[in-house]
Amino acid sequence: MTTQGGPVRPDQPPPPQPPPLQPQPPPLQPQPPPQPPPPPPPPPAQPRELAPVDQRHEVQLSKPSAVLDEAHLGDIEGALGRVRVDDEQQSGLRRRLITFLAIMGPGLIVMVGDNDAGGVSTYAQSGQNYGYSLLWVLLLLIPVLLVNQEMVVRLGAVTGVGHARLIIERFGKFWGAFSVGDLFLLNFLTIVTEFIGVSLALRYFGVSPYVSVPVAGVLLVAITASGSFRRWEQALFLFIAASVVLVPLAFLSHPYYGQIAYHFVVPGVQGGINSTAVLLIIAIVGTTVAPWQLFFQQSNVIDKRITPRFIGYERADTTVGAFVVIGGAAAIEVVAVYAVRGTHLVGQFTSALGTARALESHSYVFGALFAIVLLDASIIGASAVTVSTSYAFGDVFNMKHSLHRKFKDAKGFYATYAAQVAVAAGIVLIPGAPLGLITTSVQALAGVLLPSASVFLLLLCNDREVLGPWVNARWLNIVAGIIISVLLVLSGTLIAGTLFSSLNSGLVALCLAAAFAVGAAVAWILIEIRGRRRAASGQAAAARPAVSRAERANWRMPPLALLKPVVWAPVTRLAMLVLRGYLVVSVLLLIVKAVQLGHG
Repeated sequence: MTTQGGPVRPDQPPPPQPPPLQPQPPPLQPQPPPQPPPPPPPPPAQPRELAPVDQRHEVQLSKPSAVLDEAHLGDIEGALGRVRVDDEQQSGLRRRLITFLAIMGPGLIVMVGDNDAGGVSTYAQSGQNYGYSLLWVLLLLIPVLLVNQEMVVRLGAVTGVGHARLIIERFGKFWGAFSVGDLFLLNFLTIVTEFIGVSLALRYFGVSPYVSVPVAGVLLVAITASGSFRRWEQALFLFIAASVVLVPLAFLSHPYYGQIAYHFVVPGVQGGINSTAVLLIIAIVGTTVAPWQLFFQQSNVIDKRITPRFIGYERADTTVGAFVVIGGAAAIEVVAVYAVRGTHLVGQFTSALGTARALESHSYVFGALFAIVLLDASIIGASAVTVSTSYAFGDVFNMKHSLHRKFKDAKGFYATYAAQVAVAAGIVLIPGAPLGLITTSVQALAGVLLPSASVFLLLLCNDREVLGPWVNARWLNIVAGIIISVLLVLSGTLIAGTLFSSLNSGLVALCLAAAFAVGAAVAWILIEIRGRRRAASGQAAAARPAVSRAERANWRMPPLALLKPVVWAPVTRLAMLVLRGYLVVSVLLLIVKAVQLGHG
């Protein structure tokens, strides 16, 4: 039987009379005909149907993610703890501390890895040849470290895609080949310097390089190929803890605290600025802020499964690491000054082993501690730099690339790692190689190539398709632009000093700085004029809707295939080509300068 309102169940008696307009009370309301209901609107709390991607391994995403390796999804498993993806974030101090300890790792490792064999050698050369006078360079590098590495933290957590793959996808194979090619070459040369550090450190204790280098190579492969991200990070933390011996060594080196404080804040170069001093300054920059750091930390953040809601913790991890690396660098310079104080070795740096031998004249224990610092730094640096290259290989060639995977599940990733270690170790064993000069030259090469890497980083961090609500703030772009300009001034000074040795390097640096300042002012004016014209013609972009804190914490980059392509303006393309040509010339002249130094 039916009524005007619809069918009535068989066990329900019909009503005395059909209600013409009034609906039945809820218990007697007739059922609708059996047809699928229309889809309900999304709930207010999730207007974009966003869901965190870091659910359990089998999580189903309501919005597709760009994450390339499913091993990058799941619980955060750190050396000091674990954060489960279904844990709710809590505001208590104790809970925040536990979360921070679990997340700590990528920032600290990348920074301490910066004080690698090349870093120890470069800082020791600075102290032995120039005293405390270059400490100001270290202080200026703190904001450089923080700005660059904070940007890659956001890129890693938000995109889930490594730095090398992002450059190729967003800027094309031409620019990707240049950038990734630079990385592979520079990383390999850096790994060579790490094994140089191993050979020099153990030579102090009478161990032959033909024993120390192969043993170190086997140790590095064993640490990394364990198939456990947590075990790998725990091993690195043990080496980081061992590097603390540098602290008492620095205090026992009778530092002149007044001179140290003065040179930290007053720029200067003992003996005056020349091309050799500029080369060393570039080496300090290159070893402290190396391009491999950008690739490593972004991929390591991804591999540790850190997502946008944990970016604040990873920023804190990076900040701690930045102060640790600068403190360690300053301590090495202080120790090197003490090692040669009052001797004929002032200004006669040869290698880090030479510094250890100089310390031996004060105490054998001092020399032994310095050798241990060098060995420890070499192992940490070799592990981080080699993993950085393996991550990039995995990104570029679509291989599984995660330290969470066992060897049999990621053979290409681990085979790449082992091959780098084997070849680099073999090069170090070549008799008669100028190890000290190679080390300094590689660090300087890193400094010369850093502007190129920083430009791509800046472009990616202003790409709204990539970072959405996480793009750079305007002030951050200004700071990053200043940093890139300073790096270009340094490399330009090196070029001028190499081509025209009679020029005053200090005057050249001032002229280049003034030229960059004028260029930046002109560019700013042109950008403002263009923006006002677009606004006047109605072509300005519409105001973007505000993004809530919850949406921001869950925003992830969509799959790469869904991103709108990048279109460079002709001026931008020309500027990039000029930058690339400039850096190619810089690298060639750096090689010339290294050869000149090698011949006396």
